[in-house]
Amino acid sequence: MSLDFSGALKAFAQESKELLAEMEQSLLTLEEEGAKKELVDAVFRAAHTIKGSGGLFGLDHVVAFTHDVEGVLDAVRDGRLDIDGDLISLLLSCGDQIGRLVESSLAGEVEEELLRKGAALQAMLQRYLPGSAMAAIREETAGETPQGARGWHISLRCGRDLLRDGMDPLSILHYISTLGELARVTTFCGHMPAAEEMDPESCYLAFEMDLITEQAKEEIEDAFEFVSASSEVRITPVGDPDSWDKAIEATPDGDQRLGEILLESGAVTRNELEQALKQQESVPERPKLGEILVARSAVQEKTVNTALEKQAGVVKKQRQDSFLKVDAQKLDHLINLIGELMIANAEVRVRAERIQESVLHESVANSTRFIEAVRDCALSLRMVQIGDTFNRFQRVVRDLARDLGKDIRLVISGGDTDLDKTLVERISEPLTHLVRNAIDHGIESDTLRRERGKAATGVIRLNAFHERGSIVIEVSDDGGGMNPEKIVAKAIEKQLIRSSEGMSDGDIFKLIFEPGFSTAEQVTNVSGRGVGMDAVKKTLEELRGSVEVESALGKGSTIRMRLPLTLAIINGFLVGVGDSKYVVPLEMVDECVELNGDGDGGGDFMGLRGLALPFLRLRDLFSIDGRPADRQSVVVVQYAGRRAGLVVDRLMGELQTVIKPLGDIFTPLKWVSGCTLLGSGDVGLILDIPELVTRAEHAQNQFAGRKMAAG
Repeated sequence: MSLDFSGALKAFAQESKELLAEMEQSLLTLEEEGAKKELVDAVFRAAHTIKGSGGLFGLDHVVAFTHDVEGVLDAVRDGRLDIDGDLISLLLSCGDQIGRLVESSLAGEVEEELLRKGAALQAMLQRYLPGSAMAAIREETAGETPQGARGWHISLRCGRDLLRDGMDPLSILHYISTLGELARVTTFCGHMPAAEEMDPESCYLAFEMDLITEQAKEEIEDAFEFVSASSEVRITPVGDPDSWDKAIEATPDGDQRLGEILLESGAVTRNELEQALKQQESVPERPKLGEILVARSAVQEKTVNTALEKQAGVVKKQRQDSFLKVDAQKLDHLINLIGELMIANAEVRVRAERIQESVLHESVANSTRFIEAVRDCALSLRMVQIGDTFNRFQRVVRDLARDLGKDIRLVISGGDTDLDKTLVERISEPLTHLVRNAIDHGIESDTLRRERGKAATGVIRLNAFHERGSIVIEVSDDGGGMNPEKIVAKAIEKQLIRSSEGMSDGDIFKLIFEPGFSTAEQVTNVSGRGVGMDAVKKTLEELRGSVEVESALGKGSTIRMRLPLTLAIINGFLVGVGDSKYVVPLEMVDECVELNGDGDGGGDFMGLRGLALPFLRLRDLFSIDGRPADRQSVVVVQYAGRRAGLVVDRLMGELQTVIKPLGDIFTPLKWVSGCTLLGSGDVGLILDIPELVTRAEHAQNQFAGRKMAAG
């Protein structure tokens, strides 16, 4: 019978991706904050976990390369090697290489070019272990014959297949005793299952032993030559507090107390632990166990702290294990089914309204309430925080700034802002273009910044927040800003406009999103081809979003993207014009008022609490035949701080609506962002409020211009 590892391999690929992201973030934080032990440990754990998991699946190329990375990181952890910017750059490149190796290995073939790149990186890694550092590592892994006897602590975690491989743990212990004096042997059976679940051919034992010998470490390691492939063996010198770190980290994860971790790692003896526990119980204040062990000189404080970190890390991992990963396609299918359920429920509700039966009405109301609860719960499953996406740009800013010879710092805020998973995936590319544009075009060189009285270090900010049913994502820089005159000149040269007459600065700045537009004087591998910003605009249009640009010459720029919170289901407000029905996103509705007259001064605007409100007549906009209602209403909507009114015949109330995409034939229709199937069986068009607000403002400005021209 053949085993199917496809599911496990897919999980390994996802785990590796997450670990590499954690590794990258820790390395970037190391560069900013210095060599903190917890950060170095996080990088090491990520590499170590990938290597171990890769070995389980026989991904030899991944294991071999990651082993060398792990060796350098181990030297950093032990203080034998200092970490600096160049080493961090190399480790970041190694992280990229590990990701490519994992991807290629899972695809079934690793290209020679990829292996050559790996060999070059491995050669660079070896350069960080010359001279004394290399000698220290060789001494640790091989050892010189010491003068006189010394103590070694040996930790043996027997592999499950040890007995099947023909090995006997007792024979191993007997051979170890011939190398010197086996001062202490402790057997652990914590992984021994119940008798009915036990496999008699599997080994569940672990041993901790102290050996006093004149033999070199290499000789001790040779005793485990035939079991090291399936079992875990660690040999550490006795007496050095740093030597216990690895022994503690090697203890199995579980719901262990501090004393159990110290005992299983061999840092304390059972007698020492029992005496400390008795002392703890005899004191009313019940001091901490670690403090008692340190006071009794049973263990050093550093070792206790390492065990506490191990305990905290296990608790954190257990919390992470409480999460269940679900295939995104299954989640999308669930959302689609809930959408269909909502449409069916709306139809039932319409039919129930025609039947004057109170019991039926109550049942429909209850089912509607539960369906809405299921809808909200399902939508929340699709919501993820944007912080992980933002954090990826730490690396982009660092590497690109170095390539361009600039000093740039990335500041992130609003990382806990939630938005739809699909949006997160789609906005990654537009964000990349905007950040790269800010680095290349926005931030000036160090010399120019000093001449302008600015700090030499430029700042790029990524920010996100919610605003009236939308998510706003901002990319800002404190660079040189945009020159409207230069943009206009380039636009005229490209025949995008004839002149800038009547254009606001905002309209001029939006020209940078036109296809082929670029003010770069030279084409580089970063920019200059005029395709990046065009891709930003195209993606935002596909996502029913919009973009705004603010810029001050010499001070910097801010590009602001507005996107809907979700692409699946929205709360809407239903209105009618003639026989047609339209849906307005409820979050954008401010209020509804009655339309008095045909507007002020012959223009399509009205007075609302002392302010002029431009409005659009949906009947005229969609060329709907028939006579308007005697009493028309105005739905006041707001988007990005701008307000406008929509004149309709009927106000038909709130509803939950499933967004359905329109066909290609409706692409030229700018005022509609989608459609939905109503409970009555009719199709309702979902209005594109940002586009309608912009059109209303434009119409008002044209009317004001004609009025001024008329004198």
